Amino acid sequence: MESNNILLTEFEYAPFSKIKTNDYKPAILKAVELAKEEINKIVDSSDTPTFENTIEALEFSGQKLDRVTSIFFNINSAETNETIQKIAQEVSPVLSEFKNDVILNKGLFERIKAVYETKAELDLNKEQTTLLDKKYKLFTRNGANLPEDKQGELREIDKELSKLKLKFGENVLAETNRYELLVTDESRLDGLPDSFKEEAAALAKEKEKEGWIFTLDYPSYIPFMKYAKDRELRKELSLAFGSRGFHNDELDNQENVLKIVKLRYQRAKLLGFDSHAHFVLEERMAETPEKVDSFLNEMLEKAKPAAEREFKELENFAKELDGIDHLEKWDSAYYGEKLKQKLFDLDDEKLKPYFELKNVISGVFTIAEKLYGLHFEEVNNVDKYHPDVKTYQVTGVAGEKIALFYADFHPRPGKRDGAWMTIYKQQYVQNDQNERPHISIVCNFTKPGAKEPSLLTFNEVTTLFHEFGHALHGMLANTTYPSLSGANVYWDFVELPSQVLENWCYEKEALQLFAKHYKTGENIPQEYIDKIKESANFLEGIATLRQLSFGMLDLSWHAGDPTEITDVKKHELNAFDPTKLYPDVPSNCMSTAFSHIFQGGYSAGYYSYKWAEVLDADTFEYFTEHGIFSKDIADKFRENILSRGGTEHPMELYKRFRGKEPKPDALLRRAGLISK
Repeated sequence: MESNNILLTEFEYAPFSKIKTNDYKPAILKAVELAKEEINKIVDSSDTPTFENTIEALEFSGQKLDRVTSIFFNINSAETNETIQKIAQEVSPVLSEFKNDVILNKGLFERIKAVYETKAELDLNKEQTTLLDKKYKLFTRNGANLPEDKQGELREIDKELSKLKLKFGENVLAETNRYELLVTDESRLDGLPDSFKEEAAALAKEKEKEGWIFTLDYPSYIPFMKYAKDRELRKELSLAFGSRGFHNDELDNQENVLKIVKLRYQRAKLLGFDSHAHFVLEERMAETPEKVDSFLNEMLEKAKPAAEREFKELENFAKELDGIDHLEKWDSAYYGEKLKQKLFDLDDEKLKPYFELKNVISGVFTIAEKLYGLHFEEVNNVDKYHPDVKTYQVTGVAGEKIALFYADFHPRPGKRDGAWMTIYKQQYVQNDQNERPHISIVCNFTKPGAKEPSLLTFNEVTTLFHEFGHALHGMLANTTYPSLSGANVYWDFVELPSQVLENWCYEKEALQLFAKHYKTGENIPQEYIDKIKESANFLEGIATLRQLSFGMLDLSWHAGDPTEITDVKKHELNAFDPTKLYPDVPSNCMSTAFSHIFQGGYSAGYYSYKWAEVLDADTFEYFTEHGIFSKDIADKFRENILSRGGTEHPMELYKRFRGKEPKPDALLRRAGLISK
């Protein structure tokens, strides 16, 4: 079995086409064995512990396991099925157990501690010092100093948490996939763009049904909520989306939410922290839940008056247009779009012809070339996990290899919703060889239709730029150690490279590079560019309040003692109270599908999107002062932020780039929440 297992051979690029589903589990189990042997070798050494034979040796151990698990878990997100999900449930506890075996290995910790205690006498550079500090903290923050019985308790908690997080995500995906809205009367589709209706008709045909099918996948859900005139249908779709994981059935996530937050709290207390948020934020720029709370409330104070003004304006507009007395959640996108059209005479349908996916990809590549001297060439000799995936070799100014880049743009049944950047191979330097990274972005954009190519909404354009910003962070990494490379930075710093790149989407100089009509090839008209810029702050108060509400909900679950919470919905209503605009919908619950914090890595960290906006607004202001394609500023950003990964504290890196600490003013100015 092992000798035929492609995953256990040496390979440069992930050999997707040669991997059989039943290769994954044995490969992971074997790779765990190999990693254990490498750890034992470090522990059993009779040599005096040194930085090289202990810290570096640990850093470069488990490379086979890292490669195999990165492939497997990425596939579980982008191209999963029931068998892969079952394997994920089986191997997650094994991996959790292995991680604990390492962290709770007394002999290994003693060697790390011995090196750490002689730190002052060692001649380490900044990156080596950071690595030593991180390894020591990794152990102490995960129970290395606990007595054995408490370590056993920690192991059980981690094992259970890994299963619950997977189950949570599987339930959300299953809920999303099992729902469809079939419409058989075309008159009820009034307001929907023809191209969108064509896709819905094609989906119905594919499923051998008469009519039009709409789903909870973003490319279907968002346009429907934005354009469908039929309020009852909008309500039906909105209720389905908002009630995922909240049906008191086999896919219900309420119990999973309560178990996850309680186990996280127990874990934090075991390790000597007041709460899960205190544990998490010790390793963030924000440092404490109190600082996060203060930051969110400061933003709330500035945003709430604007949000309430905008809400009133939207309410009056809906009443005037359609006699709607009370705005509901399923009205927000529809009347927001209508009001935007009235004020700016601009909508997605006018803009989409200028944003053909192929041109937007070319545009973001050109911008990366202008800023960082990168060249992207599509290649067909690299294995893919699905025909939709595109692969590119990325090279630098002198033709040197920078990275391999995968891009996966369209929704499929086996793919979770949303958009993300991920890594198949980290960048690092070993044996004088700079190993270059393999980076991927995964999105869910509208597929090409029978009559037209994939045309993006402006929101999808900014999403592509966002994920590509993350990808640049991975591609331009230039560090020695894999765990400090690329996007391996504090979570509230990780969104800076992604969010800052979105700014180029609003600039004439950038738009003229790629915003061309897919039929005529003509550039996007200047009046549209002006309107994109003008409308950038449209309903910004409401949008800010929405983001703050998610950050506050996250903190409410993780910054205190959740053991007395028994009602998920009731708890959520309390958390949302300071940011509430729309009436509550009793059958809906955000927490039961809040994958960012219950499946992904954003627990006690959702605030970081807003935090990173402060950094990105401050950064882009610096660019605009010198020109958005300023080589000087781009070089500084690459040298101090993109290439340095997590080698130093992010605030030090930021100050070196910007010359000062960031303040929220640039963000508030950009959002129109304070005067310029």
